[in-house]
Amino acid sequence: MVKGYVALVDASPACRSGGLVAAFKECGYDAVHVQSVPVRPEFYASVVPTGFAAEVVHHGDLDATLAELARYRPVAVIPDSEFGVGFADLLSERLGLATNGTAGSHARRDKYAMVEKIKAAGLRGARQLLVTNAAELEAWHRELGGRIVVKPLSSAGSDGINYCDTPEQAVRAYEGLVGTDDIFSMPNDTVVAQEYLAGPEYALNMVSRDGEHHVCDIWTSTHITANGVLDLCDGMVLLPYEGERLDEIVRYAERVLDALDIRHGPAHVQLKMTPSGPCVIEVAARMGGGSTAHYARIATGESQLNWTADAYVRPERFHERHRERYRVEQFVAGAPMISPVEGTLRGYTGLDELKKLESFMGVREFVHPGEHLAVTVNDLTYPLLVELRHEVLESVLRDLATVRYLDGRDFYDVE
Repeated sequence: MVKGYVALVDASPACRSGGLVAAFKECGYDAVHVQSVPVRPEFYASVVPTGFAAEVVHHGDLDATLAELARYRPVAVIPDSEFGVGFADLLSERLGLATNGTAGSHARRDKYAMVEKIKAAGLRGARQLLVTNAAELEAWHRELGGRIVVKPLSSAGSDGINYCDTPEQAVRAYEGLVGTDDIFSMPNDTVVAQEYLAGPEYALNMVSRDGEHHVCDIWTSTHITANGVLDLCDGMVLLPYEGERLDEIVRYAERVLDALDIRHGPAHVQLKMTPSGPCVIEVAARMGGGSTAHYARIATGESQLNWTADAYVRPERFHERHRERYRVEQFVAGAPMISPVEGTLRGYTGLDELKKLESFMGVREFVHPGEHLAVTVNDLTYPLLVELRHEVLESVLRDLATVRYLDGRDFYDVE
């Protein structure tokens, strides 16, 4: 018997494998899909909402959309993707449900406003400039010195990120972005320039209820310089939740969520541990991407999925457990392959060697034989992902390095 309904705004690719739809169904709740625009952005064009009990499409009349959604009496409205964050805030607020509110919605999507709000709360944040013209950017970079990052205000997936060592490079990056669309088909009218943060990078998947926060899983990423990109992610490793460094990172991340008024639901926090302490890269008020929830469940038995369901439909259980630390039973890592070549893919020549790795768990192919293989320059152009799992962390780390050794031009058979 169905206990009730939740509304998920703008389905993500994770819905194909269950995602939040399945997590809420395990608690007895069906999900209604809310599409915030009549036509989905091209980035989501291939996403077919799966497993939903019904769908509500917003055509511009908010009252009509609220009335249609109210028929299901949802107990929660949650963004299922980055694109749905703002509309989920609006719907949850108007329906009188647990909400992060519309007052802070802008800063939860706009990367410049986000960092300024975090700094206003007394936390470390990058020095930055909201760029309105090339001359302003050139002067700012010349005065700041060193390396900077130029990127879109509200995109995702490392789309449009440029690392610039000179003012001239920064201007070229700015001029290359302005007038284009981001991955959500929104115009890049303005961009942000930020100081480059040096230090190891971490990603925390968290869930909140009534301002109380839980850490579901913590990842560290490794990077290489390849294909003209300075910091190209080449590995993600799940860390055990222990040690003074992670304690400091978690305290900072919790204060970041407080600063951005993220009191309810999932969040994904990316930061670097700089020489002067943790400093945020960006925050997303939604589930972490890249199948991290799937890997976290393999490793720990739980994930951001079940914690999100608890936060909304079993809040008393969430509050009883939210200070628990996850325990890693199986260490997991994802190693994306980085293509240095372009062309029609005939096949991958090194798959058999990858399968011999002690911690090998599987391979996810994003580019199949017969399809076009692009040079890897961001999170959206990885051709495949090698999945690793082992009870010993060192075995995973060794195999992670071996994956990178096996990668290269000879790995790809292209026309």
